[in-house]
This record gives sequence, C-alpha cells and structure tokens, in this order.
Amino acid sequence: MKKIATASAVAFIVYSCKGKLSLAENLDLSETPVQTVDSMFVVQTDNGLLQMRMEADLMQRFDNDSVSYEKFPKGFSVFGYTDDGKLETYIISDNACHHKNKKNGKEYWSAFGNVVIENILKKETMETDTIYWDQTNHEIYTDCYVKMFSPDGFMQGYGMRSDEHARNSIILKPFNSYGIVVQDTSLVVIDSVNFIGPLLKK
Repeated sequence: MKKIATASAVAFIVYSCKGKLSLAENLDLSETPVQTVDSMFVVQTDNGLLQMRMEADLMQRFDNDSVSYEKFPKGFSVFGYTDDGKLETYIISDNACHHKNKKNGKEYWSAFGNVVIENILKKETMETDTIYWDQTNHEIYTDCYVKMFSPDGFMQGYGMRSDEHARNSIILKPFNSYGIVVQDTSLVVIDSVNFIGPLLKK
C-alpha cells in the first residue's frame, strides 16, 4: 500500500509540474514589462536650469529585439520651461507611450485620450485626442480634430503642427473658426504661473 501511495504522489507532482510548464510556455514575454515604476517623477536640467519635468502614476517598460518602449496607462503630465527657467508649456493626457528604435536611435512620444496642450506665456490652449512628439525634429503634431483657444479667438480643424513648446501652432485644415478683431489696448495680461509679485521699495 505504501508503494502505491508513493507512486500516486510522484505522478501527481509530475502532472502538476507539466501543467505549470505548459502555462509558462504560453506566456508572451513581449507583453510582459521588464520594469514597472509607480509615481514616476523625472526632471531634466541644463546648467542648473530646469528644462523639462514629467510626472506619471505608472510607467511600464517593455523590450524586444528592435524597439524599447515605455507605456503610461494611467496618463502623464509634461512641463516645459524656457531658457531662463519659466514654466512655458504643459501637456497632459489619459495615456501615453514612448518608443525608441534600437537600430537608428530615433525616439518619439505619443499621447492619447483627452490631450490638453497649453502654452502659458501665450495663453493658448489646444485640445485633441492624439498628439505625437518627434524629439529628433523637436516637433509636435497630429492629424486629428483640434480645438485651439487663445486671446485672439477660437480655431478648430484637422491636423496641427508646432514646435515642441507650442509656440507657433498651426491648424492645417481649419473650419468654423472666429477671431477677436477689437481688443482693449489697456488690458494687462499677468502670467499667474510665473508671477512672483511686485518689487517693494526699500
């Protein structure tokens, strides 16, 4: 009886291992992140001055033979600064992805889902569904529907091209837009983000 029980136990262990091995063989490693980071915070500086800041609740890095990429399934925020350290631009979205080609070293970003791009200094805000950031050519662009709000009026259309700081945004196929022709020349615009208050006399 003992020999039969031992043989049954060995057979059960072998069967269990075979079941787990078959599950491991079906696992797709290309869809499994090699690194996961919670509450990601990245800062880029040049000679001590802040150039860029990025924040994300979750980052997942994937890797294969030709491409390395990071996914941000819980969204991300990117803040861009001027050469003298002023906050100029920010981009937020529900989802994002960063690709890097291992063969030619080219990188690009894609952000999608409720994308908002604001140039704080120009008081311009754009809303769209998808945006691409070409780091090689320092350009952001999309072919999707875009809405742009600015002190000069409202524009909408399909397709947009701009530098990466959204300083010269152009809607490629505008329609049903309007502009503000008359403005109050006495209007004083204050940068509420970078404003530090008046200088007091001593």
